[in-house]
Amino acid sequence: MHLRLTEEQKLVQQTIRKFVKEELMPLENEVLKNEREGKPSLSKEKVQELRQKAKEFGFWGINTPEEYGGANLGQMMLAIVLMELSKTFVPFSFGGSADNILYYGNEEQKKKYLLPTINGEKKSCFAMTEPNAGSDTRNIKMTAVKDGEEWVLNGEKTFITGGNEADFVMAIAVTDKELHDKTGTQGVTCFIVDRDMGWKSEYIDTMGEWGPASLIFDNVRVPEENILGELHKGYNLGLEWIGFARWVVGAQAVGMAERLLQMAIDYAKERETFGRPIADRQAIQWMIADSAVEIEAAKWLVLNATFTLDQGEDNRHLASIAKLYGANMGNRVVDRVLQIHGGMGYTRELPIERWYREARLWRIYDGTDEIQRMIISRNLLKGHVKVGQFI
Repeated sequence: MHLRLTEEQKLVQQTIRKFVKEELMPLENEVLKNEREGKPSLSKEKVQELRQKAKEFGFWGINTPEEYGGANLGQMMLAIVLMELSKTFVPFSFGGSADNILYYGNEEQKKKYLLPTINGEKKSCFAMTEPNAGSDTRNIKMTAVKDGEEWVLNGEKTFITGGNEADFVMAIAVTDKELHDKTGTQGVTCFIVDRDMGWKSEYIDTMGEWGPASLIFDNVRVPEENILGELHKGYNLGLEWIGFARWVVGAQAVGMAERLLQMAIDYAKERETFGRPIADRQAIQWMIADSAVEIEAAKWLVLNATFTLDQGEDNRHLASIAKLYGANMGNRVVDRVLQIHGGMGYTRELPIERWYREARLWRIYDGTDEIQRMIISRNLLKGHVKVGQFI
C-alpha cells in the first residue's frame, strides 16, 4: 500500500490550489453580492474568461477520455481537484466534460450530444427524481408511450440540477408498466430529450443558492433514435449516474470543511475574550481538534472510493460510506465554525452562513442519509461485504 500522493498528483493539487486562490477566491465578495440581489453568481462572460484561464493552466476535461480531447486523470485525481475547488463557494467547473452516462450513446448520439457538451456548446441535465419518487427511485411514474416511430412522454421531474439552463435532458420514463410494476428496476428507459421538443422548466426556490428545476412533460414527442442505451433498461443508467455523484459529495465536503477550519483557527487566534484569545479555551480547542480528525477521515474515505473505481472495481459500498460520512462531517464542521465565530458567523458579512445552508443539502440529494445507511447495512447483512475486509 502507498498512502501518499504521487509527484504528479501533488503537482496537479498545487496548481489547482493556486488557481483557486488567485482566480476564484477574489471573486467571493462579488458572488455574495450578486446572490443577495437575486442575480447570477457570475456572468457568462466571467465564466468564459475563467475557463480560458483554466485551459491555460492545462485543465480541460479533467476526467474526459483522451480520445475526446480530455486529460483523463482518473477518479482519484478528480476527487483531489474537487476538494481544492470546493474551498471556495464561487461556482466554477473547468469544462470539457459530460455526464458519465452520455458515453453510452451510439455514434450519432455522441456526435449530436456528447461532443457539443464536452466542447461547451450544449448543456445537459439528468432527470430521475419525481414528486413521489425521490429516494424511492422504483416509484417512477413518468410514462413514455410508443406512437409510430416516436415516444410520447408525460409526467414531471423535480429537483433537477441544471434543469433551467439545460439544452437537453436525459430523462428516465416508464416504457413497460407491467414489467416495471413487477420488477421495480426494469421497464424504464432513458431518453435524450431536447428542450425544443416541448418540455418546460420551472425554478424551485430553496434555502440555499442551489437553484433546481421542475421539468414538465406534456405530450412531448421523442424520436426512437433518442433512446440512450437499451429499451426498458434505463434504470441501471440512472443508478450509474447517481453512484458517480455520491463520492463527489464527500469530496466537496472535505474541501469546504478544510477552508472553514482554517477560518476558525485564524479567528480563534485573533478574537479575545476576558483578556485572552479564544484559542486558549479548551472548548474551542476541542471543536478544532474534532473537526480536523473528521476531515481527515472523510478525505481518506473519498480517496479509497475513487481509487477503487480507478481499479475498475465496484465502489458502490465505499461511495455510500464516503457520502454518508462526508456529508454529515461537513454539517458538523460548518456548525462548529459558526459557533466559534459567534454572532459574526451568523451574519452575511462572512460566507459561513451560506455554506451552512448549502451543506444541509448534502444529506438529502443523490441518496439521503437513510438510503446510504440502508445500502451499507444491507450489503453487510447479506454478506456482499465482510466486516474487516479490504475493499
